[in-house]
Amino acid sequence: MITVQRVAKAVGKHLTRTALQARKAAGVRRKRGCPACGATVVGFFRYGDNGEWGCPECGASPRERLMNWLIANGRLTVPVEGAILHMAPNEASLVRRFSAAAYYMPADLDPSRYTVPNMAQIDLMELAVTDRYDLFYASHVMEHVPDDRTVLRNIYRALKPGGEAWLIVPLWTKPTEDGSFDIPPRERERRFGQWDHVRQYGPDFADRIRAAGFDLEEIDASSIDVAARHYYALDDRLFRARKPGGAAPR
Repeated sequence: MITVQRVAKAVGKHLTRTALQARKAAGVRRKRGCPACGATVVGFFRYGDNGEWGCPECGASPRERLMNWLIANGRLTVPVEGAILHMAPNEASLVRRFSAAAYYMPADLDPSRYTVPNMAQIDLMELAVTDRYDLFYASHVMEHVPDDRTVLRNIYRALKPGGEAWLIVPLWTKPTEDGSFDIPPRERERRFGQWDHVRQYGPDFADRIRAAGFDLEEIDASSIDVAARHYYALDDRLFRARKPGGAAPR
């Protein structure tokens, strides 16, 4: 669906990415870095309201860069001996990291949208496996599901004791506002920021995660050393949910 908002974001992305390419060609010193691809860059391109959104070399978003930084610096551990379910695997760097696991399942409700090998079709509303995964990862997925409380309970059941769910969602400072797919797409875009979203999360997303039974740690980019945060243009917040019991995944 083409909307004014989507066009404006695309134009801003194109213009700033082109400007970065010109600066690189002109020999401007590269003073920034991307933990997703390892490149040094002259800066990051704009997307929407975020003036330092994307890596000009690999396209990594702030949340993708945050995840790579947390893993590279030992704040998070990928369970390479375990099983990982990766929903909506848009982030190539995380596909590479997670696919090193003994069992890796990339999945989506519509797997045809992805070029990742061995994609599975999974509807999180119908996820019925028990004690199967060591890690569940979903970035900007929960705002698309019809009933997030049901999905959180399904994720909890699907994880092994001690398993973790790493969840990232778009956030604002107000309480979460829920909607439904009965709301027209343009109204959903106005209310929730994107036409295919059915809610806008606030910090109280944490309460919904705990209500599903998880222990929770919130890791916000603002807690990272200011020099590293600036150098890599890190942003966003990770909700690190752990199913009680068992050993930490390896």
